[in-house]
Parts: sequence; structure tokens; C-alpha cells
Amino acid sequence: MAYDFATPIERRHPEGGWASQKWHRYGDDILPLWVADMDFCSPPAVIDALQARVAHGVYGYGEVPATLTETLCQWSAQHYDWRIQPEWQQWLPGVVPALHLAALALTEPGDGVLTVAPIYPPFLAVAERTGRLPQQAMLAQPTAPGEPWQLDIAALEAAITPRTRLLLWCQPHNPTGRVWRHEELAALATLVERHDLWVVSDELHCDLLLNEGAQHRPLAAAFPGLAKRTITLWAPSKTFNLAGLTSACAVIPDAKLRKRFAAAAKGLLPDGNVLGLVAAEAAYREGEAWRQALLNVLRENRDTLQARVATWPGVNWHASEATYLAWLDMREAGLGEAPYQTLLSEVGVALSDGAAFGCPGFVRLNFGTTASQLEVALSRMDAMLKNKGVRYGD
Repeated sequence: MAYDFATPIERRHPEGGWASQKWHRYGDDILPLWVADMDFCSPPAVIDALQARVAHGVYGYGEVPATLTETLCQWSAQHYDWRIQPEWQQWLPGVVPALHLAALALTEPGDGVLTVAPIYPPFLAVAERTGRLPQQAMLAQPTAPGEPWQLDIAALEAAITPRTRLLLWCQPHNPTGRVWRHEELAALATLVERHDLWVVSDELHCDLLLNEGAQHRPLAAAFPGLAKRTITLWAPSKTFNLAGLTSACAVIPDAKLRKRFAAAAKGLLPDGNVLGLVAAEAAYREGEAWRQALLNVLRENRDTLQARVATWPGVNWHASEATYLAWLDMREAGLGEAPYQTLLSEVGVALSDGAAFGCPGFVRLNFGTTASQLEVALSRMDAMLKNKGVRYGD
């Protein structure tokens, strides 16, 4: 079946009820490539399942159906070689709430919550929002243009104190797009066990591996000794563009840990979104062909962007191994201390500010959009990056 990833979809004007954070934060002349929200329709199977559920006409309190938990078990076994059980699954409205719940469930006020920067901004807010101690280590920056970011185990260990209780981990990594090598993860697993840490492993982008032949291996599956101390977070939101339906899953093999996590959620989260659960099941059950087609589009977009970056003086990037996000180093591009602001105001392209991820001077670019929209944005950026100070309208 052919899928249309080429036709731009109107998301700017909300008359039809489709108000969008991505497209409505800025004015009509701004091209938004910031938040992790693709400009593609979700899989037809998801749309059909939602239409059928909406036609039922009753949207009362729902529950997680056994068909959904079994479908996720099948997806995990087929794609990750990890045989999970239905009872391990705790469905909830989003990965970000799960990060905060884990801090509440597994730590006490004043305990340390450790993150590794650069990182998706909500990670950096969890400790302060929950009354815990923020702790942070930096990844090792690329040693040469085009080289990848690396996990710096020595820096991570140096950041650990007797108060550290929880590590918030991300794989594949947002924003760098790294797929961590087994030896990096093995060193991390050893450190976690040595310091007796809890781990929340955000694996939200695990179905968006861009290098041919790559296969995701969950942290708790690759290192079974970590399973009793790890909460794995998955969601169909990024892969199948379902973020607005707020449906995610915490996979928790250990019964005691699962009980603690569930208890922390009582009274803080609503019951499951009935439409989100329907969409999740349809995506995992019938969305594979669409996902494969999407991956081909994202690879083409990545290649387009990589070729363009090579022509931009002072801009460096290790091409993303996963995700539809590019982490661009613009510190030497001559755009000032806040390059995202320069690009926004001078060429009308909205990117994410690297400072929010813990790294000023960087930007995150979302290439999960149509080739035509990506080309317009990159052409605008050419005007500034190839010809310093030239506005796209000049």
C-alpha cells in the first residue's frame, strides 16, 4: 500500500478544530521545525480504528483492553526480542508524567535525581518539580566534526553522590540521535548496580532507528540484572504521530516496583484516554508497513539535511542514528549566543533552543516533515548560513 508523505497538510489555521502547538506558537510567515511532532497523517489503520470508536458515541471511563496489552507483548517480542508480560504494563497519559511519578515513587525529598545532558528538557525539570536534588553529568562532545557524542562514564560517576537514587536515561537519545553501543550500555549497567540506583529508561524513539539493519534492545532486556530496578517507557506517540492522544506505557517487570509506581499515580493522573488506547492498539497491531515507509522518508530527509549541513560553514552535526531530530552545533556559525533566535527572527525558521537541553549554541531541528517543507526551510537557512546576514526575503 502506498502512503502519502509528500503532500503538505494544512495545520496552520484552526477553523477546522486542529489547533497545533507546533504551527501556532509563531506567526504565519514562520516555518516550524522545533517540537517533536511530525507533519504526516497517522497510519490509515489508526484513523479507521478511531473513526469506528468515535461512531460508537459513548466515551465514558474506559479500561486497558487485554487486546492492547497482548499486542504490545507481540510487538516487543518481534521488534526487541524481549518477551514481556501483560501484567508488567502500566498504561498512562504520557512519558513526561511517568518521569515525575517515578521520582515521587522511588525517591524521597532531597534525594538526587541524575540526568545526562544534553537531554530532552523535561528531564531537567523533574527534580525541582518534585522537591528532589537536581544532578547532572555531560556527555562527551564529538572529538571532530561529524563524530558522535559519547557516554562519559567517568563524568557520570563523578556526578553521583550518596544522595543519588534515580537515573533518568534516554535511548535512543534525544536530542543527539545516538543509538548507544552495547559496550556503552554495559558500562552504564555496571555503574547503576554498583551505586544501587533506580533507572527510568525513556525509549520513546526506539522504533525510529534510521541505520539499515539496526535493532532496538531495551536496557532491561540487554542487561537482565537491571530489570528489577528499571522502568521502561514506551509510547506510539513519536513513531505513529499520536502525541495528542496521550497514551504511553511503563513496562515494569518487578512486582514490588510496579506496585510503588502505580501507588504514586493514584489521584494524580486521569484514567486512560479511550481514544488513545484504541489508537495505540491499532498502531502496534497494523502499523508496521506504514512505519517502514516512514523510515524511508526520514532517511531521505536526513540525507538531504546532511548534504546541506556540509555546505554551512561553522555548523557541525553527527547525522542522527535514530529519531527525526537533528542536533546541530552552531557555536561557530557566527549567529551569536542564541542561534535559534537569529534564525527565527532573520530567516523565519523556528528550531528548538539548545540551551533548554543544557547546551547553549546548539539547535534541534525536526526533519519529520514533507520534503517540500523541509526544502523551503533549508533554503531560508542557506541565506543566513552561506551568506552571513542576508535575510531570506532580501
